[in-house]
Amino acid sequence: MELDVSNMLMLAGSTLALPILAFLTSFLLWPAALIKVYYWYWRSRLGLQLRYSYSGGYRFCYSCRGKPGGATPSLLLLHGFSAHKDMWLSVVKHLPSSQHVVCVDMPGHEGTSRTGAEDYCIQGQVQRIHQFVQSVGLDRNPFHLVGTSMGGNVAGVYATRYPSHLSGLTLICPAGLVCPIDSVFVSRLKELERSKQKELIPLIPSTAQEMEAMLQLCSYVRFKIPQQILQGLVDVRIPHNDFYREVFMEIVGEKSRHSLQENLHLITAPLQVIWGKHDQVLDVSGVSVLQAALPGCQVALLEHCGHSVVLERPRRTAQLIMDFLSAQEVDGEGGKNIS
Repeated sequence: MELDVSNMLMLAGSTLALPILAFLTSFLLWPAALIKVYYWYWRSRLGLQLRYSYSGGYRFCYSCRGKPGGATPSLLLLHGFSAHKDMWLSVVKHLPSSQHVVCVDMPGHEGTSRTGAEDYCIQGQVQRIHQFVQSVGLDRNPFHLVGTSMGGNVAGVYATRYPSHLSGLTLICPAGLVCPIDSVFVSRLKELERSKQKELIPLIPSTAQEMEAMLQLCSYVRFKIPQQILQGLVDVRIPHNDFYREVFMEIVGEKSRHSLQENLHLITAPLQVIWGKHDQVLDVSGVSVLQAALPGCQVALLEHCGHSVVLERPRRTAQLIMDFLSAQEVDGEGGKNIS
């Protein structure tokens, strides 16, 4: 979910080296352009290179920093529904500069090819991510896969299909589980289904009011965002809403909805789970499902944090991932396993 724009507004003055008032005035007039400038600026500042990979007529857009073969495995980061690779910028900021990291746009999102429904179900996304991994040579050495929300579902299923590719797996508030407790979001979807208003998906806003409601649903922190800016954010998304609806219907469809749950018993990679205790999109009770199926997994529950862990707690997320990588390296050398 694109909550990083809220962080952008709070940091605008310092990060873009412009007076806050001038920045906000510009944002009201050209929100889409300023958002792109913001992402470009932070990618440049963090040393991330924007790249494209072409495979079989399909285009992948991704950003990367560093080189493989360092002290820790490469990191491949998979974003959630309706987001894009730049949602990871706040986490990359807190990773060691020497860490090889790759952030890819998921199928149909941002700069990656937009095709059809066969690529948007979870299995279809897994196959496309496998295609990407091969196209950039990430599979030459075992890498660590990280996925959040929809990306967590994809990452978990990927781990069952291509176990030899992975040194480890981090799932952040992953979708694809049968949670013992319905979240606020799931309860709302059921109400909409009963009232035959299936088209009103809370994660696909088309008005400023719906955008504000989505931000409140996804984040524990409450942001005060001016109405004009909320409208600007909606205007940026509206041209893609039909695509988002198509993807959403695929990932909640019968063959994708519980795909992670159905494949948990096949995960063999060392597993780390990170979840916000106040997640209203995917209830934190999903942790118990993962622990029951994979009792050796390492779990971190974050206080005062909602669904958008990556954006609400980026420093802590980066620290947890790097600590897990280090622990796996020690364990691989015969040392004590602290996971």
